[in-house]
Amino acid sequence: MTLNPLQKLEALGQSIWLDYIKRDLFTSGKLKKLIREDSLRGMTSNPSIFEKAIAESHDYDQDIKKMSHAGKSVQAIYIALTQKDVQDAADEFRDLYNQTNGKDGYVSLEVNPHLSHDTNGTIEEARRLWKALNRPNVLIKVPATKEGILAIKQLISEGINVNVTLLFAIPRYREVAEAYVAGIEARIAQGQSVEQIASVASFFLSRIDVLIDPLLKKQIKDNTEMSNFAKELQGQIAIASAKMAYQDYKNIFNSDRFKKLAEKGAHVQRLLWASTSTKNPDYSDIKYVEALIGPETVNTLPLETIDDYRDHGDPKLRLDSDIQKATKSFQLLSELGINIDQVTKQLEKEGVDKFSEAYDQLIEILETTLSKDHIKEK
Repeated sequence: MTLNPLQKLEALGQSIWLDYIKRDLFTSGKLKKLIREDSLRGMTSNPSIFEKAIAESHDYDQDIKKMSHAGKSVQAIYIALTQKDVQDAADEFRDLYNQTNGKDGYVSLEVNPHLSHDTNGTIEEARRLWKALNRPNVLIKVPATKEGILAIKQLISEGINVNVTLLFAIPRYREVAEAYVAGIEARIAQGQSVEQIASVASFFLSRIDVLIDPLLKKQIKDNTEMSNFAKELQGQIAIASAKMAYQDYKNIFNSDRFKKLAEKGAHVQRLLWASTSTKNPDYSDIKYVEALIGPETVNTLPLETIDDYRDHGDPKLRLDSDIQKATKSFQLLSELGINIDQVTKQLEKEGVDKFSEAYDQLIEILETTLSKDHIKEK
């Protein structure tokens, strides 16, 4: 039997997760088909995805109306809708989770984005979500802010699965991995099992190029001495970031320190490539898939990119190639006067703001829907 490109990625050691959630995926049987025919291995959600799913469909209307008539608050309705979708998706993936001994089959739900800079609030919200979802194959998404990192260690030590989201910077990734390892160590010190704990570190990629490319274009337009280098770097920094992060990942999880934890049942915290749909029409529609294929990694793709990769993907291990070129890219970026630390700080802020805005918009939509419903009842 000939494998399609998505199935070949699984054979190369990479898991494809769907960067999308919507109720009709379950009711139509499409999710089952993706799992069966395209080796889909998991699913992620975020406030922007839920805002789009609920605002642009009628799939949730009956549930909203029913809960409204029962006197539920807007916040309670939001929680109920999102948690039900994640639970239903997790149930669809449960067999896969069991078959892979907990390596894959996960579905993610994010803490309230307004808690991104509140360590204690994040911990409390993550605990609540973990208990409410009541599924072993869910991941609670925690942003990779300074405050979020403090929460990650605590949550891992409590046995709560964590998807670390909104990660842009390589130094920040090292802090995330350290928080995970320290959390595992703390749990072992408590005499608790770590065999069922799962975590991924989600590196957001295409947005890096979206922000840096215009800075490079300005260098080209100004025809500076570095113009040729600026041309070479266009569309390359996100992939270079991923490749360098992967080298750190291998060093951290092949270290003697982690090997001792692995002997006690600890699993590696896999790197996950997020924001992998191509934003620039001048680039390949599978640019952030092809270059990032490597063992023990995850790539989250929207439905459109899944279709594109199935159609014309060329799966080969590439994540470990051109490491010197990736290193040189950052040296050149500095010489061009572009501060990568400032770029990633801006991206983190924008990411938090974007998810917070999507959350607020969804709450506003629910409030409007409930208000109209009450008017009709009168």
